[in-house]
Amino acid sequence: MTNFVLFAATVLIWGTTWIAIAFQMGDVALITSVFYRFALAGVVFVAALVVLGKLKRPAKWRFVFVQAICLFSFNFIAFYNATALMPSGLVSVVFSLATIFNAINARLFFGDRVEIRTVLAGAIGALGLILLFWRDIAGELNWEVVMGIAWAAGGTLLFSLGNMASRRNSGEGTTPITANAWGMCIGALILLIVIWLTKTPLTFSSDVKYVGALVYLAVIGSVVGFTTYLLLVARMGSAKAGYATVLFPIVALFASTLFEGYQWHATAIVGIALTMLGNIVMFARR
Repeated sequence: MTNFVLFAATVLIWGTTWIAIAFQMGDVALITSVFYRFALAGVVFVAALVVLGKLKRPAKWRFVFVQAICLFSFNFIAFYNATALMPSGLVSVVFSLATIFNAINARLFFGDRVEIRTVLAGAIGALGLILLFWRDIAGELNWEVVMGIAWAAGGTLLFSLGNMASRRNSGEGTTPITANAWGMCIGALILLIVIWLTKTPLTFSSDVKYVGALVYLAVIGSVVGFTTYLLLVARMGSAKAGYATVLFPIVALFASTLFEGYQWHATAIVGIALTMLGNIVMFARR
């Protein structure tokens, strides 16, 4: 599978997960919804690998645990809390900062050189996203949104650290597929422990929208989406793979148009153009 196909699949899948998370807001506790998501994803992933005869033990477990903490549990507690406080599209905007977090963390943990065009592409993309959601940001600037931004930024930082753990796993001989399968199961166990410690009820909703969103988030958003993304990290490096997060909000905006009645405006069109320009800067040949 080519890098372009992996990149496009990651953007499309994760771009639509934000609206699915919004569909899960309701009577079920947020952490419980996150637990259901990764418990189902872990079972499906492991079962598929068993059927295909490809289930393996990680070469080393330490960074699989780190990956579980940063990618399959606490980061999504943060993202679900953010989505409860502000529109899902705005959460995806904050999440787009992952490309900057990845470049900084790759420098800190692996000594990678931060290229000028990586910084430039991230800046152009971030400016495009600000314009894209300018009316929402300007109109929704209140303490709930401020707290939502804080939750989303914390989740993005954990996500980036999970990228570093995934890269270390690849370096130690554990493939992204193996690390993801075990990591999701471990993440679900971590969430179950947190639920028990906080005495959060394990309720469930039979609402069609909730169940459909859960299945989509677990199977497509988690099993398929994380695999394509972390394969990109292993092939291209965390900085370039992380730039996919700059494009997620555009897909999220189309989903918002279809399901939430988002109204297009001039600054949104300019924002999309700038985000595309950032993509060209990042991936164009020298």
